[in-house]
Amino acid sequence: MTIGALAKESGASLRSIRHYDDNGLLTSARALNGYRLFSRAAVTQVRQIQRLIAAGFSLAEIRGFPDCMRMIEGAAACPETSDVQRRRLASIERQIAELERRRTELRGMLSEGV
Repeated sequence: MTIGALAKESGASLRSIRHYDDNGLLTSARALNGYRLFSRAAVTQVRQIQRLIAAGFSLAEIRGFPDCMRMIEGAAACPETSDVQRRRLASIERQIAELERRRTELRGMLSEGV
């Protein structure tokens, strides 16, 4: 399928698809005219890549994930990724705690008229 068709079916932008392909997250072939061609499976891959990005993973981290995470749309976890997911969750929880601390501090300042 063409990159335009992939964008339409996956809901991703052309720019995102090119970026994923250039970073080794997708596999494309080149037509004689130089255009990128993708397999039908790329729709699932793009959707899963976007899901993982939304969960806070970097492209480098996603690239290191095994096929059980990158090739199956909606895949929540597989044994090879559980540690990475736990570390990401711990990082997010630390960020939330820090934001809550800041919020409390700012509320205190506002209530004191500072």
